[in-house]
Parts: sequence; structure tokens; C-alpha cells
Amino acid sequence: MTALSKTDLTRLRKPCVEGDVLTTVRVVGDSMLPVLRPGDCLLVRRGASVREGDLVVARRPHGLIVKRAFRRTGEGWWLESDNQRAPGRRDSWDFGSVPESEIVGRVVLRYWPRVAFRLAVPRLRAR
Repeated sequence: MTALSKTDLTRLRKPCVEGDVLTTVRVVGDSMLPVLRPGDCLLVRRGASVREGDLVVARRPHGLIVKRAFRRTGEGWWLESDNQRAPGRRDSWDFGSVPESEIVGRVVLRYWPRVAFRLAVPRLRAR
């Protein structure tokens, strides 16, 4: 389950800000549907504090993953996929809690694809 196997996530890209505070990742795989889709690009804040429910990027032996921080345990964070039925999905049900030191950062923004904004225009009724 590496970045090239297209199962869970991703690859880190160049840092966006000097000091390596922000970085970007690209989602690969269906394990976080419907919230994240393959091809989504995410802005990740390295070293940011994590709370239950946050989306996080973690380093695992098979590569990087993006998961939801479900709960903090004595060993670290229990991370879960939003889509438990995704083929090839890997999360804490498979490898246990992830140590805090293996959490790369917290997802702060999905910047691609851009969200389409539309203004609601009221319809006028003919009289």
C-alpha cells in the first residue's frame, strides 16, 4: 500500500511555506469517500494539534495515509477510514493506534477541486 498503489493516499509535495509548516498531499483511493475523493488536493499543517474528528495525515510503513482521528488512546491516535468498505482500505482496525510521532499533520483545507459558488437568484413569477 504505497503512494503508487492507489489504495489510500498520497505523496507529500513541496512545502508551501518556508519552515515546512504547510505542505500539500493528493488523495489516492476511496477509503475516505464521500468526504474526500481520489484526486482531491489537501493543504496539511504539519505538527498542528489534533482533536477527535479531525482529518490527519499519518506516516505508516506502507506509506502516507489520510484518516479521521477517531480517539486518542494510550499508544497514540486511533485512525479510521470514513468508507470502511473501500477495497484495500487500511486503518487502525488493521494496524492499531498510530503513535503521535507518526502524525504528519492536520488537514486544514481541500483546495482542489475548487468548490463552485453560486448565488441564489430568486425566480420572478409571471402575473
